[in-house]
Parts: sequence; structure tokens; C-alpha cells
Amino acid sequence: MSHVYCPQCGFLNPESANFCAKCAALLVHEEPGSETTISLTAGEVEEANLDLIDLGIKGPALIVRAGGGLAGEVFPSSGGRMTIGRSPECDVFLDDVTVSRRHAVLIHDGPRFMLQDQGSLNGTFLNRSRIESAELADGDEVQIGKYRLTFLT
Repeated sequence: MSHVYCPQCGFLNPESANFCAKCAALLVHEEPGSETTISLTAGEVEEANLDLIDLGIKGPALIVRAGGGLAGEVFPSSGGRMTIGRSPECDVFLDDVTVSRRHAVLIHDGPRFMLQDQGSLNGTFLNRSRIESAELADGDEVQIGKYRLTFLT
């Protein structure tokens, strides 16, 4: 299994990761024959007016920043509702006992994205505050169990 070092902090990440598990910097994989590599933090992506399409991601997405060995995984929003939980049937499968089987749901309602807790035992957190239901904005941090995710539009 190959690994890639984060150009921002030097952390060793799996080759399949798109973001650093330690600092959440974008991991840009060098193409054969390429001489330069770019590393952008979420703030730098916003400042540079890059969107997810520039990063190879179609539409809004949740990006796992830390937890359970999924750091760097990207879960694009594929429609009106995206389920999040420990059940393998969920759109975002977070396999850990700190996550309820049907923990939360991300709802795309027109221009808005709503995150709703589904009665989970450990709660759903948005920017470190426990929520039952809240509107998401670009760059928001979502915590579900031991997983920390970033929402990007």
C-alpha cells in the first residue's frame, strides 16, 4: 500500500486520501512527469474561488477529516436526502459504535442543506454545538460519533 506525505504538515496518509488526516490540507497527487505539487487548506480553496468540480468532486459533499481510518474520504450529496449512520445501508457508512445505525440525514431543500439528527444516542454536532436540526454552510464542521467531517458546497 502506497502512502503520500502531507505537504502542509508532513503527516503520512494513505495514497487514496484526498485530504490530510491530521491537518485537513488538500493532498494533491503528483502526476508522472509533473514538477510541482500544490497544497491548499479549506480556507485557501475558498479564497482562491475554487469549487468542488476543480477538485474532481461533483456537487456538495461531506469530507471526513478525522476518525475511523476514513480521513480524506469524500461523500458527494447525490440527491434530496443523504443518510448517515452505522448501517451499511446508509449513504455515508460510519462503522463505529459511537455512531447510531441511522444517526443523521442531510437534506437538500432548494438552495439550502439541512442536517437533522435522527434521535441518535451520542448526538450530532455542528461547529461543536449539539443540534437537532440546522442549516449547513460551506466549511461547516460536522461531528458524528468520533468522526469529524467538513461540509463543502
